[in-house]
Amino acid sequence: MNRTGAWAAALLLAGVSAVVAFRAAGRDGPTPVPQLLAFLPWLLAPTAAALLLALLSRWRTGMVWGVVVLGALAWYMEPYGPSGSAGSPDGAPVSGVRVLASNVQFSRGTNALIDTVTRHRPDLVFVEECGGPCRDALDRESLRARYPHRRAVAADGSEGSMILSRFPLKAAPTVAGTMGMPAAVADVRGHAVRLQLAHPMPPLPDQVGVWTTELGRLADVARATEGPGIMAGDFNATQDHAAFRRILDAGALHDAARLTGHARTPSWPSTAPGPLGTQIDHVLVTDDFSADKARFIDLADTDHRALLVDLTLHG
Repeated sequence: MNRTGAWAAALLLAGVSAVVAFRAAGRDGPTPVPQLLAFLPWLLAPTAAALLLALLSRWRTGMVWGVVVLGALAWYMEPYGPSGSAGSPDGAPVSGVRVLASNVQFSRGTNALIDTVTRHRPDLVFVEECGGPCRDALDRESLRARYPHRRAVAADGSEGSMILSRFPLKAAPTVAGTMGMPAAVADVRGHAVRLQLAHPMPPLPDQVGVWTTELGRLADVARATEGPGIMAGDFNATQDHAAFRRILDAGALHDAARLTGHARTPSWPSTAPGPLGTQIDHVLVTDDFSADKARFIDLADTDHRALLVDLTLHG
């Protein structure tokens, strides 16, 4: 047995196994586990490398270990939550609702967002990291006419957020967070629809506790939601994070991308080639909606892809 190759394989498998163990236990763990969980499918690469080293080293224990870890990764890569059949309400259709969620990265992607809004004409727009320049741009006369109803947390940098709506809005309590998370109740053809913008802190190495707490507050909102509801934005979390899964498990919210077959389509970072990114931008909907189509749209000058979802509200 080649001891050097076996040791290298063991180190790789030990690191991946630790992350998989937290995933299996339903916990996000300390740094660097939450950061690695965001890119769980990427862990196939070091696992495959470790398995190859074990084969070349003729280390039988490592071969078995590598196969087990690969199987666990494949298991957890399956989309979380109900399939598309969950987004098939029995009630009669009331209204189509097109939703756009976009993080414009310190307002830099605002012009690209406006072009996308003009092209696709969503009914509801959830905008994260919408500072002063973003709010000023979205206040243009043409956009004011299209979206006369708004709720915002007016702040600079990454802390500003805004909901634009074609439907009348009533005020709802803002969720406390480091970055703005406004809420509202929309009147969609006589049906009250609870809207919640999501933008918790990212799981930075020294902010994991804050990230967990703020995602927990969104889970509380999901748990308290009665009737139709939409929660959308940059969650800074994927389906492999326990804190995000608690939002899905807390109430009747389903991930629209999952319902339309795009559970692993990456939304960040937008510069990553092909499948190398991760999906942290989501539109979550209650059972009152069917999800008809979801698209991830590249925007210039922001590191997030926008998520455009076509929904149907049922009575």
